[in-house]
Amino acid sequence: MHLHNLTLRDFGAYQGRQHLDLRVKPKRPIILIGGLNGCGKTTLLDAIQLVLYGPRARCSGRGNRAYDTYLRESINRAAEPTQGSELQLEFSITAEGRQRTYEVARTWAIAGKNVRENLTVTVDGRYDATISENWAEHVEEILPLEVASLFFFDGERVEQLADPERAADVIEAAVHSLLGVRAVEQLRTDLLVLHRRQRLSPEDQGALDRLHELKTQTRAASEELTTRTKDLEQAEETHENAEAQLSKVERKFERAGGKLYEERLALETAKSGTMDRLIQTQKALRGLAEGALPLVLLRDQLTALRQQALREDEAHEARQVVDILESRDAWLIDQLPDNVPATARTALKKKLTLERKKRTTAADLELDLGLPRNLSQKLSALEEVLRADDARATELLETAAKTVHELQQAERQLAAVPDEHQIKTLIEDRQEASETVIVARAAVKHATELVAEAEARKERLDADFERAREKQALPAVREEELKRIAAYAEKARATLERFSAALLRKHISSLEVAVLRSFQTLMRKSRLIKDLRIDTDKFTIALTNHDDEPIDPARLSAGERQLLAISLLWGLAKVAGNRLPTVIDTPLGRLDSQHREHLVDRYFPHAGRQVLLLSTDEEIDENLLNRLRPSIAQSYVLAHDDTTFTTRIGKGYWWTEGALHAI
Repeated sequence: MHLHNLTLRDFGAYQGRQHLDLRVKPKRPIILIGGLNGCGKTTLLDAIQLVLYGPRARCSGRGNRAYDTYLRESINRAAEPTQGSELQLEFSITAEGRQRTYEVARTWAIAGKNVRENLTVTVDGRYDATISENWAEHVEEILPLEVASLFFFDGERVEQLADPERAADVIEAAVHSLLGVRAVEQLRTDLLVLHRRQRLSPEDQGALDRLHELKTQTRAASEELTTRTKDLEQAEETHENAEAQLSKVERKFERAGGKLYEERLALETAKSGTMDRLIQTQKALRGLAEGALPLVLLRDQLTALRQQALREDEAHEARQVVDILESRDAWLIDQLPDNVPATARTALKKKLTLERKKRTTAADLELDLGLPRNLSQKLSALEEVLRADDARATELLETAAKTVHELQQAERQLAAVPDEHQIKTLIEDRQEASETVIVARAAVKHATELVAEAEARKERLDADFERAREKQALPAVREEELKRIAAYAEKARATLERFSAALLRKHISSLEVAVLRSFQTLMRKSRLIKDLRIDTDKFTIALTNHDDEPIDPARLSAGERQLLAISLLWGLAKVAGNRLPTVIDTPLGRLDSQHREHLVDRYFPHAGRQVLLLSTDEEIDENLLNRLRPSIAQSYVLAHDDTTFTTRIGKGYWWTEGALHAI
């Protein structure tokens, strides 16, 4: 940045329009402005800051007054209030490889009870409305206010740096602002703001919240299913172990006769039932024996008797037929016609007689017992009864034999049943094992139901999640993008934090060297200080002498502390590259002649590429002026009229009115 000219109209003590040409020449970086105390040197410094920064300017004459009040009181007393004041500053900067010239004009005037202010900015001779409206932000890109305070300084700033207790804050602000550390921190802050601004619309956010909720529920359902499955596996394992234990107890129980013991009542009941069946069978047999059954023993005799009865019945029937046939035959013969030959009649009689004889022979019995006529039928009925009784008796006998066998088997089983006191422990163990199996089986059933419920819930949530994800595909992509931005921003912030720390250490190290060399250059006692360190946390200065002993900065003389403060400003300018103009107001107070000569010879010509030096006649006197002459590009004298309380800017300097510019 290079200042070209400064124009003041009715500002402070400067009445009317007055102009300062601030351009420098090669190897002549100094603009020397001389003025007695109260003539308006500091007003020039305030003018530069005011035209650039407006209400944020750190003007020495403002104090705690409101900005409007300060502007109102800054209008020259002889000026028309409605015409107000004006400040114009022309400067150039190099941006993007080319030089650009700015002209900033700030005017203000009284309008009733208010102050009306106007700011116009031209760039390369053309008015720029955008920059004019946003000048407060734009000027920070050119010359940040914090940085400007390190290059536009007066005795007060030097005194502040000379005070060890107040210097730390100034050093910290200077290092952060001038050396780029604050820019890194601001970038970290901007990244944090960017991170926090990455937000979805309320609708998309609500939908994604629902999607995340479903995802959480799905994950929980999966975890629940895994847990339920493990519980089921554990329950099944417990059930298998319980079944195995029960089988083991059952086998031991059976070997000890436990089954028979359990069946004892059933065996006794079965035995009693078997005995009852045997008794009933025997009773049935006795009932048969009391009936016709014993006649089975006389079955052959009864058969012979039935046959005899049949023969007698047949003989009786034959005799009855013969009698009937004799009557029939006699009737038939009588019925024959008379013309039937006698031979035929005789032959017929013989035939009929022969037939009767046959029947008569059949009716003749060798033995005739005179049995009743229906005895054969009764004997046939008796035979049927005997046959049924015999079959029934045979069945009953078989049943009785089988029942006897069953009874014997039951008696043998009952005989093998152990006593209760012998098997009591096994019964208890078996009961306990059985109950354990029942509990384990119920646990398996319950765990199976829980697994089924968990599977159903997971399937439902999976389906809901897939539907929601398909529906919210774009917001989900946007969310992933925002997450990546947030992740990269956080990563960048972490990188910037490390970079900031490394940058701070690097700049502090360079600053320590630059300040130490500057201090040793300016000090009369060149061997007083051997080393200088700046704490990166507290930003305090530690000095060491050539005996490696610490030196408290507060124990330095007032002049030495002032030189240390100037050395600090000079060191900052060196580390920053001397790219900004330096404005120094009344720099030589509290310094002896040798230290003043050191400043004039060693500092002012090298403080920057453009140095505005505001001095009184006692600070830059004729001797120092001659020493400074080769480095002066422009010189001015501020002439103050005590009667009108106004100041006029004139060319030249005391003792050399107009002579400097003839070179």
